[in-house]
Amino acid sequence: MKSTAPRVLMVGTSLGGKGGVSAVVSVLRDDGLFEREAVRYVATHVDGSRFAKAGGALRGFWQAARACFPNHPAIVHVHAASHASFLRKSFVLLLARLAGSHTIFHLHGGGFRRFATQEAGPLLRRWIRHTLESSSVVIALSSGWAEFVREFAPRARVEVLPNSVPLPPPPAGEGEPGRILFLGRLEAAKGIAELLEAGALLAPRFPELRLVFGGDGDLDGVRRRAAELGILERIELLGWVDARTRDAQLARAWVFCLPSHAEGVPMAMLEAMAAGLPVVVSAVGGIPETISDNADGLLVPPRDPAALAAALTRVLGDAALRARLAHAARASIERHYSAEVVCGRLAALYNQLAGER
Repeated sequence: MKSTAPRVLMVGTSLGGKGGVSAVVSVLRDDGLFEREAVRYVATHVDGSRFAKAGGALRGFWQAARACFPNHPAIVHVHAASHASFLRKSFVLLLARLAGSHTIFHLHGGGFRRFATQEAGPLLRRWIRHTLESSSVVIALSSGWAEFVREFAPRARVEVLPNSVPLPPPPAGEGEPGRILFLGRLEAAKGIAELLEAGALLAPRFPELRLVFGGDGDLDGVRRRAAELGILERIELLGWVDARTRDAQLARAWVFCLPSHAEGVPMAMLEAMAAGLPVVVSAVGGIPETISDNADGLLVPPRDPAALAAALTRVLGDAALRARLAHAARASIERHYSAEVVCGRLAALYNQLAGER
């Protein structure tokens, strides 16, 4: 029996897994985009051991190849970040081009600039540029990221499309006093050290202070550094959290904090804004295009514990400021980042590409 290709083949990481790409795609699926646009989803990455990851990649490649040949999809849309993620998706895009499909390279991950310009050798750098310029469209999460892509790959066609998040019911009230929530991988690039140092500066002034870390990574390192700073009893390590636990933690928090060194437009920040939390975040990547300082969040320079502590002091000590920032953050999500708005723009892009010859 002759197989029928999907209109759109979307390729990314396993849904329900860890990381921002899984969260982004889950929002698109849950809003009904897959049904409306005849999207078939294929995962080329799964969490687990090296053996499990290798097996997941091989299965994903095989499924993508079968979807592309002999009847190719109109569009192949890949979600990619750096390193192995880029290499996997660049191979899928090559198959798609050979099959005659339009292709979308959806760029995620705050480390892509460093990967493309510093970590990649000359041959890989050429392949990255070729992949971007050969794609029908490159989706960037912000204008700043779009500008970088145009500088790095001048012939690329770039469109800006932010991440979207579901909009939960309005919060019933404030969370627990002094509770600061971090969501993300526990690693240096996410500003974990700076948040712990800021916590040590805050502890004498705010006896109720509690730093809550949701995410996997170097949990033992966080404990050691907290002990060195004298705030071990002030921290709570949740490990990786699923969506239900994440939502519960957002409801309990007073403030959300993400002091990263580099970012795209982090899903955790958007989820916190949608939940009606005031956010204190680093002014890196696409964040300054999402947050207006002192309007719908507070921006701080990266790698600066003193500045981070000062911003957190402001928001912890001022109930009116917390309420104003929280209200404005949720309103911003409603206007620009809701699933309805973003899925509508993505559907329009699909229709435009499908109509091109």
